[in-house]
Amino acid sequence: MDSPPQTKKTGLNLPSGMSETSLRLETFSGSFRSLSSLSSPSKSSTCSDRFIPCRSSSRLHTFGLIEKASPVKEGSNEAYSRLLKSELFGSDFASFSPAGGNQVLGSSPMSSPSKNMLRFKTDHSGPSSPFSPSILGHDSGFSSEISTPPKPPRKVPKTPHKVLDAPSLQDDFYLNLVDWSSQNMLAVGLGTCVYLWSASNSKVTKLCDLGPNDGVCSVQWTREGSYIAVGTSLGQVQVWDGTQCKRVRTMGGHQTRTGVLAWNSRILASGSRDRNIFQHDLRVSSDYISKLVGHKSEVCGLKWSHDDRELASGGNDNQLLVWNQHSQQPILKLTEHTAAVKAIAWSPHQSGLLASGGGTADRCIRFWNTTNGHQLNSVDTGSQVCNLAWSKNVNEIVSTHGYSQNQIMVWKYPSMGKVATLTGHNMRVLYLAMSPDGQTIVTGAGDETLRFWNIFPSMKTPTPVKDIGLWSKGRTQIR
Repeated sequence: MDSPPQTKKTGLNLPSGMSETSLRLETFSGSFRSLSSLSSPSKSSTCSDRFIPCRSSSRLHTFGLIEKASPVKEGSNEAYSRLLKSELFGSDFASFSPAGGNQVLGSSPMSSPSKNMLRFKTDHSGPSSPFSPSILGHDSGFSSEISTPPKPPRKVPKTPHKVLDAPSLQDDFYLNLVDWSSQNMLAVGLGTCVYLWSASNSKVTKLCDLGPNDGVCSVQWTREGSYIAVGTSLGQVQVWDGTQCKRVRTMGGHQTRTGVLAWNSRILASGSRDRNIFQHDLRVSSDYISKLVGHKSEVCGLKWSHDDRELASGGNDNQLLVWNQHSQQPILKLTEHTAAVKAIAWSPHQSGLLASGGGTADRCIRFWNTTNGHQLNSVDTGSQVCNLAWSKNVNEIVSTHGYSQNQIMVWKYPSMGKVATLTGHNMRVLYLAMSPDGQTIVTGAGDETLRFWNIFPSMKTPTPVKDIGLWSKGRTQIR
């Protein structure tokens, strides 16, 4: 009797009811047939044991997985290569060095394990202009190679090119004794006299002598440069013909010294220690046509805006007032200064922009928008501000100072960066005037000197003015 076939035992412990035949594995051919049956009937496909992605679309640089670049040939243009990569593959490629392609910006070499290997970076691979900052180098690491070098700062001579002796030039903060006409004639009040100095030929002319009982407190040329107004210690305002050296008119009204004068096209404004401002018109017979009352102490600063619409006044009461011709009350009262306001200047470049400077306790230059009365900026200069003047050639402003540094400063507006600091006077720089071409300033001080400085470029060329002919260095007496 045949015995039943014996089953060969395996090392598997199978559950009851499961035979070994159920565990038979299909052959590879069967598996390939099953895969083939899943493919498209129209086209046969080749299968492989692994998936190889398309690397051109995988953005490996996003995860810091850039492959090692080939070494750069000697003599190649590195900047061009980086710019080309940035243009073709996106801005992130510009941050990799062609010469050391095995380094990622901010990581260790790829040849060694990197802690930042899988760090995710922001993707900036969107379309960009060929003139965008990322391509032109602002964030690609080679901006210094293709960017335009910064402009060198303008050089301002540190010494005056001419010095005039001015005997009896008073050291009085509240007076205004120097003015330069549009016809290139400098007027200076010395004691009881007014002298005219021609910047064209250095000729000195004595305009007038007020006598032993009076004195010169202010001088101011008309805009045309033919006539000059003189304010006196007795409160008079005299108008003189600068060419003929003849007095044209004498106007009264002030009770005491007239320390400041300002012409517009037709009207002459005068400010006095009596706290009043008078407006004079030479076309009418009366001494003045209007009286402006607003200051509580001596008026020491007066300036008309360039369009003749507004008059700014500063006083020893620390106030800066703005007036127009339609009202005898100020349209603006600006009280932020904490000392006397003598220095006032309207910008020739921007309508309604007014600069003012405060005395020893204030030391600040403040800028105002007279349209709405807002203060735009304030700069502490460290010294008493005696005068301000805008350049008409460039957007810069010059200030002269008293206690304690007696310096002259040139500022760039609106940044208020210092262009130059000039020294030479050994007393307060109380007087300031500008030449008709806008390139030269003259400063006066209680040290009885007038100093001429070339500080601004010409209207056409940014080159400094050179000393020629009569502008030779030297010291001359004005009378």
